[in-house]
Amino acid sequence: MEEIDRRIVTLLAKDGRMSFTDLAKETGLSVSAVHQRVRRLEKRGVLRGYTAVIDHDAIGLPMTAFVSIKPIDPAAPDDAPDRLAHLAEIEACHSVAGDESYILKVRVASPHGLEDLLQRIRAAANVSTRTTVVLSTPYEHRPPRFDVDGDR
Repeated sequence: MEEIDRRIVTLLAKDGRMSFTDLAKETGLSVSAVHQRVRRLEKRGVLRGYTAVIDHDAIGLPMTAFVSIKPIDPAAPDDAPDRLAHLAEIEACHSVAGDESYILKVRVASPHGLEDLLQRIRAAANVSTRTTVVLSTPYEHRPPRFDVDGDR
């Protein structure tokens, strides 16, 4: 990936609503050149979409936790993500190496809501859980750091 494309990706990761005009000013390119590069990055799948950053406290979901899951029956099919997809409280599902099979990032309103969600996760996917409650989040949604030699 060219250095100018890395710069565009970094700028859009910080502010997905940045205008083509502002991108052009930041990169030294013309507006049409920036527009073409952004479209090319979208076509290549580098830029896969644009999302709003939500204040979860403001919408009544102040509690974040990471829930590690592993199947109760190791011979069971590995279909936990499909079995859990209907649970809106699960923000992310990551397949991981180690004792657990997946780590889920969840957001709920309260400890009671977390307890209820854990029961629903266990029942839906026939898994055991290990939960880590987030106390604070010093940073999140950081833009990528590209290696100087262009390996990334």
